[in-house]
Amino acid sequence: MIQKVITFVCPRCGSDNLVKNGHNKVNSQQAHCKDCGAYFVLEPKTLHGAETHDTLIKTALERCRLRGLERIFAVARQTAATWIETFIQALPPFRESIKPAQPGDILELDEAWSFVYCKKQQRWLWTVICRRTRQIIAYVIGDRSDETCKRLWKRVPASYRRCHSYSDFWGAYQRILPSSTHQCVGKETGETAHMERWYNTLRQRVARYVRKTLSFSKSDKFHHLFTKWFIFEYNMACGAE
Repeated sequence: MIQKVITFVCPRCGSDNLVKNGHNKVNSQQAHCKDCGAYFVLEPKTLHGAETHDTLIKTALERCRLRGLERIFAVARQTAATWIETFIQALPPFRESIKPAQPGDILELDEAWSFVYCKKQQRWLWTVICRRTRQIIAYVIGDRSDETCKRLWKRVPASYRRCHSYSDFWGAYQRILPSSTHQCVGKETGETAHMERWYNTLRQRVARYVRKTLSFSKSDKFHHLFTKWFIFEYNMACGAE
């Protein structure tokens, strides 16, 4: 008879003074080091390859929830969340996705309602679109106050601020944007049609922004991350045309 003896040691301190500590949700034996107090898995499952990582990242932006990614790829949703967060934070600066302004450019502004965790915690996405390029040149997430409108206007690149712009009759636009170049109009004029059409695209691609849905962000961090990610990818696609 041939027997194989395996001695496990703590990955932190190297001690073999270990005790079993139950199983995790994928039925792997966990252990606890009595010397340094570390908790770890004795024999971790094989790590997922680069192909799984890349496919999961692509799928995440196609209206798939973290729990859906967990079921499809057999990857813990905490791991999927870490992959997604790391990928988004490594994206180039947002302004690199925007084409330069040209004389005669026209801007359209609007805001869309969403929420985080519960509908009482409302979040408004304010955006500015360039009619020529169809790119989102500035955005901000906040409440519906004048202060949020100020933050939005500050994020508009300086070369675009002299462009003529249109919005609806929400009071913040009238109080914050320069009256010399900005005009408030009704939806029937069609002057904000491109902006409203973009919100339709947003709701089709990002379930967090659907008006009646069971999908929603549980934290502001991921609400901001997925919004930033979608807008960046959308701008890059428009820039490639």
